[in-house]
Amino acid sequence: MDRVLPQREARFREVANKRQLNLTVVLENVHDPHNISAVLRSCDSVGVHEVFVIYSEPDLYRDFLELNKTIASGANKWLDVHFYTDLDLCMNTVKSRYKKIYTTHLSEDAADLYDLDLTDSVALFFGNEKDGLSKEALAYSDGNFIIPQVGMVQSLNISVACAVCLYEAFRQRKFKDFYQNNPSSNAAQKEGLAQSFYQRHINREKRIKIARITE
Repeated sequence: MDRVLPQREARFREVANKRQLNLTVVLENVHDPHNISAVLRSCDSVGVHEVFVIYSEPDLYRDFLELNKTIASGANKWLDVHFYTDLDLCMNTVKSRYKKIYTTHLSEDAADLYDLDLTDSVALFFGNEKDGLSKEALAYSDGNFIIPQVGMVQSLNISVACAVCLYEAFRQRKFKDFYQNNPSSNAAQKEGLAQSFYQRHINREKRIKIARITE
């Protein structure tokens, strides 16, 4: 029978207590699985517990999402990754769990990232490397935002852009002491997460290949 060292169990509980259950990331048609894997690593580092991945373009449509083990550095093992090929099905789920959906999109009404309140229940929605978010995805937006830049090249790699946004959320939440006194989960939820981590560890769960959700 597998045994878990007390230090490891304590780590499961520490991480579970800091998970921000009202913060998530949604990715639409991000072509490079290396970028998705890098996003997952950033999500885990700031306490995001679940991520939504949409592949709705015909050439991306598939039954499974495959992740890069090396780049994710094991983060995918500790996150819930929900893989969809139907945009509406995915976004209806996101809207049922999070109050606001903020989209990365250059528009006249786009807010500065650093003016957003990222301590509320929020989903950050990112598009692909070339075209950004589709107009169908933007229809779900509660507000557009941009990452301010002063260089000649006015763009960032998707995984870098996501990391910048997540660490702004981390900064705001840390300032409000959300990582010590976490308002996004109750005691039962924290315990459930700790038990989930325990089971994933015991099962040696790799979570490199993720089946799509169809209903």
